[in-house]
Amino acid sequence: MNQREQLLASLAQQAEPWDVLIIGGGATGLGAAVEAASRGYRTLLVERSDFAQGTSSRSTKLVHGGVRYLEQRNITLVLDALRERGHMLRNAPHLCHDRTFVVPAYSYLTLPYYGVGLKLYDALSGRFSLGPSKLLSRQQTIESLPGVVTEGLRGGVLYHDGQFDDSRYAISLLRTFQDLGGTAINYLKATRLLIVDGKVAGIQAEDAETNSHFDIHARVVLNATGVFVEDILEMDGEPRGGLLAISQGTHFVLPQSFLPGATALMVPKTADGRVLFAIPWHGSTLVGTTDEAVPAATADPRSLASERLFLLEHIERYFGRRPRPEEILSVWSGLRPLVRKGGGKTSALSRDHTILVSPSGLVTVTGGKWTTYRRMGQDAIDRAAAVAALPKVPTRTQHLRLHGWTDDTATMAESDRVYGTDLSQLQHLSSTAPALDELLHPRLPYRLREIVWAARHEMARTVEDVLARRTRALFLDARAAIEAAPAVSHHLARELGRTEAWRAADLQAFLTLAQTYVFTGE
Repeated sequence: MNQREQLLASLAQQAEPWDVLIIGGGATGLGAAVEAASRGYRTLLVERSDFAQGTSSRSTKLVHGGVRYLEQRNITLVLDALRERGHMLRNAPHLCHDRTFVVPAYSYLTLPYYGVGLKLYDALSGRFSLGPSKLLSRQQTIESLPGVVTEGLRGGVLYHDGQFDDSRYAISLLRTFQDLGGTAINYLKATRLLIVDGKVAGIQAEDAETNSHFDIHARVVLNATGVFVEDILEMDGEPRGGLLAISQGTHFVLPQSFLPGATALMVPKTADGRVLFAIPWHGSTLVGTTDEAVPAATADPRSLASERLFLLEHIERYFGRRPRPEEILSVWSGLRPLVRKGGGKTSALSRDHTILVSPSGLVTVTGGKWTTYRRMGQDAIDRAAAVAALPKVPTRTQHLRLHGWTDDTATMAESDRVYGTDLSQLQHLSSTAPALDELLHPRLPYRLREIVWAARHEMARTVEDVLARRTRALFLDARAAIEAAPAVSHHLARELGRTEAWRAADLQAFLTLAQTYVFTGE
């Protein structure tokens, strides 16, 4: 019996209700799970697909206060996010690091405007500051951003913020939760709420792999399903449509040659008021993001023609040329759950989080952003503990080191660094089976051993899990991921004991999905 089968068997034999049952395995749900388990609450997390499958693996990879929120005068959000940025960099230095950004200025008026704004950003950072901002000359800006358009360039402003690998951070949260005694199961979907005397007392869940059903009882249920929170609220009799505005953000990944240095580019306000970043990431250049309102949440959002055009035009504007279709290594989109507060454009809606308690006792947390995930978890578990009358325990996560913690990563490749102290065990797989040391693909930094590790230790169940979230192959180079997929499928099926029919179906599902990450020029 494998690990997942053991977990499902234990659910079927459950005698006592869980203290906390969390629906949703993205940043918010995993953060809340770590928060609850660290306080000693018996905690179960269920996720209907894979951990961080949605929004939480599709971010712009920033750990930041949010410079644009200063212009919106949301000082409280910026302060909270900068404080949480400090916690993330301290608690997971193998996953988060300082990144230097430069704002190129093509008008003399923008230099003092953004210079003063970023000095305020420095001041708000306080003891969590990553370094002071400073004005750059035209030549210094060109040296910092080789390849940037120089015509009309007047100078720039340098500042510091944080960067991370989002889905690898989510997996570290999962492993931390497990280290604390928590139980998490992916591909287990909440199908309805269990109601006893008018109060939510648990959920009925369906296992996607076996179609088995489970009645899972808990003292309190936390709805942390991101853009899908209204699906769970509807199970509780709440009308849908009034809580969230869904915003979509699309990204391109380009070759490193577009941004060959170690400095990121930030455009605080494009012609239509959006923020744009170009950031070094895993040896490539990540460009994004857009901000388009969409009518409903979907599991696998697709980029819109207007978004692709926006990115193409702005890449040309700041780098002097449009990338050729084959230079766009991957294109992908994510959705943001924005809480409706006064309407308006999605780009103007706040990234604050909201916690609701239904008359049935269902607790819902939504909104927010990756950087404030820990604070969202803390606030949500404070509320959930009160609803369930659990023992009052203060938060312990501000200084909790995440699984794999190490600050000795300076000489590691980025694809290795994300494993932290697990790296030596991962490398040991190659010493016991040398074939596992082979690269997945010549254009990818990953090795076959990472498939085995993901299946044995990180609850990967599908080719997509391995190539999209345990490694970042699909996000870095979709064509290379497609070419590597058959080998991944072979090794994963063998590791999980799958049938040939399952292997073939899973591989085809991945290939169909991966084609949507390939830019076709349309």
